[in-house]
Amino acid sequence: MRLVPAPRQPMSAEDEAYDYLLEAICTGRYKTGDRLVAEDIASDIGMSRMPVRGAFKRLDAEGLVTLRPNRGAIVSGLNIEEMHEVFEMRSALEGLAIRVAVPKLTERDIARLERMLDEMDDYRDDSAEWVSRHRAFHEYLCSLAGRPRLMRQITALYSVIEPHMRLWLQHVDKPMSAREEHAVILDALRSGDAREAERVLCEHIEGTVPSLTRFLEATGA
Repeated sequence: MRLVPAPRQPMSAEDEAYDYLLEAICTGRYKTGDRLVAEDIASDIGMSRMPVRGAFKRLDAEGLVTLRPNRGAIVSGLNIEEMHEVFEMRSALEGLAIRVAVPKLTERDIARLERMLDEMDDYRDDSAEWVSRHRAFHEYLCSLAGRPRLMRQITALYSVIEPHMRLWLQHVDKPMSAREEHAVILDALRSGDAREAERVLCEHIEGTVPSLTRFLEATGA
């Protein structure tokens, strides 16, 4: 007997509003401190205010916006202490993901990661696209663990830091070590040593923090 997959549920208006706002915040179209007005956003995307307000609540719970009674919402940013916390969480959760993923990896997985790394290099001079490719590399790697709940937490953390990463890389050159650091991750994956791969990935994630926080402190971003 052949099983027929259940049809995908259509996206709700609230989901549509949430995706629209999330993408706009992550790509910097809405910046830290910007006021979000439900009526204006609803008009922009052709829906009523209620789904937009529902999206505000979800984004507030994720730390991406701050709701203000009767005043709409504003785009939130991270202070230095919060930035450190998010990167510590990323290190712990992505470390777990890679530790679980390594025994499951195939040559095809490694080959795809290599192609994604090549694509990052292709966009070295386009900081916005490079950030997107960098995120895709890390999220694909973590997805190989096959842990959906863990993956949702990792994705949420990326959404919180992505606006800051984009702003940072608009104003500084990507370090020459970026390719080498990711190549070291691939080498660790090929070794089949899960603990070593975890160590290398965590070192890579935590190594970003000093330069990023110095930039944020200097600019007040």
